[in-house]
Amino acid sequence: MAADLLVAAQGLSGEITALRRAIHAEPELGLMTPKTRDKVRAALAGLPITWHEGPSTTGLVGLLRGGKSDGPRRTVLLRGDMDALPMAEETGLAFTSTVPGAAHACGHDSHTAMLVGAAQLLCARAESLAGDVLFMFQPGEEGHHGARFMIEDGLLDLAGQRPDAAFALHVMPNAPHGQIAGRAGALLASADQIDITVTGAGGHASMPHDAADPIPVACEIVTALQTMVTRRFDAADPVVVTIAKIAAGTTHNVIPDTAHLKGTMRSLSHANRARLHQEVARLAQGIAAAHAMAATITITPGFPVTICDARAVDLGAAVAHELFGPSAFQRLPAPIMGAEDFAYVLQETPGAMFFLGAAAQGTDWAAACGIHSPRMILDEAVMPLGSALLAGVARRFLAQGFV
Repeated sequence: MAADLLVAAQGLSGEITALRRAIHAEPELGLMTPKTRDKVRAALAGLPITWHEGPSTTGLVGLLRGGKSDGPRRTVLLRGDMDALPMAEETGLAFTSTVPGAAHACGHDSHTAMLVGAAQLLCARAESLAGDVLFMFQPGEEGHHGARFMIEDGLLDLAGQRPDAAFALHVMPNAPHGQIAGRAGALLASADQIDITVTGAGGHASMPHDAADPIPVACEIVTALQTMVTRRFDAADPVVVTIAKIAAGTTHNVIPDTAHLKGTMRSLSHANRARLHQEVARLAQGIAAAHAMAATITITPGFPVTICDARAVDLGAAVAHELFGPSAFQRLPAPIMGAEDFAYVLQETPGAMFFLGAAAQGTDWAAACGIHSPRMILDEAVMPLGSALLAGVARRFLAQGFV
């Protein structure tokens, strides 16, 4: 059933690659990616897709109505993210970023191009589709909550109801070429930002007894956070607390009034996420109070846990096997502690995200630079595989649903 998709996707390889390179050369950040949006619309011009946008972002959702009328009618969503990272590129590629301080170092340019390819494949087969397809081109994945804004703008309801299933694909440049991977349950962690300010009383560094030095208290909090993680949380339901920045003082002989800590908190369950917020605040405030000081804690919520539906993972595995062979799909033994705002979509509808290995064939894939590296390079030959997989899971779900 899926073999025709792979052959057709390979025929689109040149178009998909050209689009990816054009997007790569003009990366855009955050919730507003108008140049990328316009490239998508131009690439799909003339196809039977109805386009919709919301007021909060330049996010774009295309609706394709399937022509098959007999049997139950379902809706499936396919998502590709469009935004880049605020960093310089060091790949030396001929189509390297022309925008200072912005680079497609997470593969979103390929995600967008692969989704465009999938849209072309499905449009060519629209009359045989037993339902509708939503193509979600999303900005603001890199910490800007673009998926949540698009949901709030009503862009998931264009077919008259929420989608019955949703799928997304993420390239991994340091994974074997063409390997598809996924897992049921928690795939990626929640990610929240923590800011702690310890307030004491400054003074001369030679007379700490006349001051209330917040620096050792801040250091004590950092150490205690690690003990809290290993002693108060079940290792089978892990959490991560990392303090990534400490800032205090101005010179060598002055005790400052305040010390500031900044970091990230990760968890793999909604319950542990809520508990972690409480425990971190209690610990920091308690340690500060023990030293007659005060600690203020600000937690900025990030993405929720990315939870994949077991039925959606099974469907993706079946399509991968049919397209690429019996060893094409790998079930990950454990979640990854990174985060993804596709989690917002999966809170609204069952579905799954899959990883696509994008290391060059015949290379030491484990030594390749991973995502968010300024030297990240992916093998563009995997992109037709991604387009075929996205189109395949959509077509199969519309035909049979979850079984």
